[in-house]
Order: sequence, then structure tokens, then C-alpha cells
Amino acid sequence: MAQKKAFEVDGWLARPDPRVSIVLLYGPDRGLVAERGKLFAEKTGLPLDDPFSVVRLDGAEVDRDQGRLLDEARTVPMFSDRRLLWVRNASGQKALADDVKALTAEPARDAIILIEAGDLKKGVGLRAIVEAADGAMALPCYADEARDIEAIIDDELRKAGMTITMEARQALRRNLGGDRLASRGEIDKLVLYAHGQKEIGLDDVKALSGDVSGASFDDAVDALLEGKIGDFDTAFTRHCQAGGPPFLVLSSAMRQLQQIQSMRGQMDSGGRNAASVVAAARPPVFFSRRKLVEKALERWTGDALTRALNRLQSAVLQTRRRPDLSVALARQALLGIAVESARLAQR
Repeated sequence: MAQKKAFEVDGWLARPDPRVSIVLLYGPDRGLVAERGKLFAEKTGLPLDDPFSVVRLDGAEVDRDQGRLLDEARTVPMFSDRRLLWVRNASGQKALADDVKALTAEPARDAIILIEAGDLKKGVGLRAIVEAADGAMALPCYADEARDIEAIIDDELRKAGMTITMEARQALRRNLGGDRLASRGEIDKLVLYAHGQKEIGLDDVKALSGDVSGASFDDAVDALLEGKIGDFDTAFTRHCQAGGPPFLVLSSAMRQLQQIQSMRGQMDSGGRNAASVVAAARPPVFFSRRKLVEKALERWTGDALTRALNRLQSAVLQTRRRPDLSVALARQALLGIAVESARLAQR
């Protein structure tokens, strides 16, 4: 099968297989898809600012003009030995899938095809065609996990020649993870704010994210974990009215519940209490939130956490598909989890 697991993607991109002429990057994290797409494009060695060497297309454009990608791939380069056909914003377009299928059957001699797509279902359409083909590669791009976020922080700080305290790192991590490019953007802003310092402290992080939006989405997640329905709705509304994107609350809630799910597994398998699990957590739980996390661990069962995370994953996908309804969709999913938390607390 012409595909990689999520954890294998960076390794493959570091040394792409030269026999692969069609690369599909897909997943819900559009920022990560774009970042990896640029990395692969650079690996081709072609001048990315040369319109004769790099042809940029939109998925909708290819869909409207059936056969467009196929024609471009069959065109003989005039000023270079090969060309990069870079398709962005692809989804389930049938015309694009048909063109790719034709190219897998008869590969282009002088073209490399790079496709950036959103989340694609397994076993159907464009993803199925690429995964089943020789000379093609499908690479999934999912939301960053804790270790990925740590690596991004370290990478950006290393470039700036700066370090960060443990408390500041913990506070910063809570604002990252929904989208790779957004995460890097937040770190870049922090580095710029702390310009001239060797070390970034907690006050720097608080000063940069101390607006109403940043504070309110933290408050929304904490209220959700505690089952405080009214407090959650107030904080979420304040966050959105201040211009904060709802995906920040969704991604933060997902990270918190994933961490709690991992710790709950340690409790269930090792017979340990919540306080000991939280005290030994790595990365450590921020001191001001330990009691909250302990109560959440005692309240939420493994099955309940799985249901909540499935609800969040579904909400993330729905908000990507219908950005015009993202606030309502996110509110509905998060409110459902807050209600569930309140019910669990009464047992």
C-alpha cells in the first residue's frame, strides 16, 4: 500500500522516494498539510518562484476543467527537465480523482504531482486511488500531539536563540495544537514580544495571551471539565465575541481530555489514586490546575472519555466542512460534554 502512518510522515519527507511522482497530503490540520506540502516542494529542487517549473492549481479549478491536471502532466517542459504540479484545497472532487487515476495507470514522464487535501475518508475517492497505486504516496496529517507541540516550541526557540521556563512552557502549550501554522504563529509572536531576552518567562506568556479571548477559552475548558454549564457558556460566548476562533476551544478540550484519558488508564491498570497519578504526570500538570485535573480523573470513566473525544473529533470535522456554522457546532459539542461532566459528578 502506498501510504504511511502519521508518525512516519516526517521521516519519509526528510528523504522522499525518487520513484514517487504523485504525493497526496491530507488531513484535518490544514496548517500541517500546507507546511509539509511546502517541505516536499522544496525537496524537488525546482525553483518554486518559477511559473514555468511550478504550476499551482486549485482543487475546484481542476474539478471545473475536467482533464486539466492530465493535460498539464502530459505537457513537455520547455525550460526544465521536469515540472511540479501543485494542487491545493483538494477534497472529494471527482474530476481530480479521475485525472489522478489516469496518471497512476500511465505516470507522467516529466511531472511531479503534489496534492494538498482536507480530511479524506479511507477507502474512497482520491485517497483510495493514491493508496492503491505504485509510484504514489498518501501522507496523513493529523492534529499535533503533545510531543509534536514540544518539538515545535523547541524548534522555534532554537531559531531565535532563546529558552523558556517550565511554567511558561506549560502555559504556552495550552494555547497550541489546533493547527500547525497557527501554533508556529503564536510562538513567533511570543518570540517577537520577548525580543532582547535570553529566556521567556510565565509573565511573557500571560502578557501576550492575556486578552479576553485567550483567558476565556481557558476558562471555558476548565468549566467544561468541572461540569459548570453556565460558566462554560459564558466563557465560550465571551471567547467568540472577542473574535476567538472556536477551534481553539475544541483543540484545547481535546488535548485536556486526551491527557486525562491517559492518566485514567494508569489509574485503572495500576490501582493508583488520582493524586498520585497527577503528581507523577509527564509533562507535569500546571500546579494551579492539579486539583481540577484530580477531580476530573475521579469523575470521568474510560468509556465516558472515549465518548467525549469522539464527540470532539466529529465536531472538528463538522466545523471544517461548515465554517459558517463553526460557532454553533462547537458550542453544541462542548455543551454536551459539560452536561455529561455534570451528570457524572452526581453519581
